[in-house]
Amino acid sequence: MPSAATAAPHSISVLATTLAATALPGHAADHVVNMLNTGKDGSMVFEPAYVKVAVGDTVVFKPAQPGGHNSASVLVPAGASAWTGAFDKETRVKIDKEGIYLYVCQPHKVMGMAGVIQAGKPVNLAEAKTVAAKEQAGFAMGKDRFDKALALVK
Repeated sequence: MPSAATAAPHSISVLATTLAATALPGHAADHVVNMLNTGKDGSMVFEPAYVKVAVGDTVVFKPAQPGGHNSASVLVPAGASAWTGAFDKETRVKIDKEGIYLYVCQPHKVMGMAGVIQAGKPVNLAEAKTVAAKEQAGFAMGKDRFDKALALVK
């Protein structure tokens, strides 16, 4: 039977290995996107308008300024979950598939309140650009917001 002096280093080694395994990649992160009446890119914006995340991460849409804002997907990768958030309420979206996600604020879509999430590789970028062009055609202002965000996709 090992003595307390010889068992302690073994126990510490097992504990350190267990902690390292649980703290390494695979730990999901939260990414905050604020829903704003006015921001650095003008009126009715998501900030940031583009976020790059890992599959398994969560995007948290926060109503930083009251104004009847929500977030609703207009494109998600094949097999991913679409969402529609409640107005002026925090919405948490778990990103479950690799690719490009496009979203809008439903009441302010015509004002160009739109954004892009990239999870991993942009496997559906061509489709995202097509959908974005169609959506932007209906914007009265901020007509290039999807284009600006999609230009950041790598």
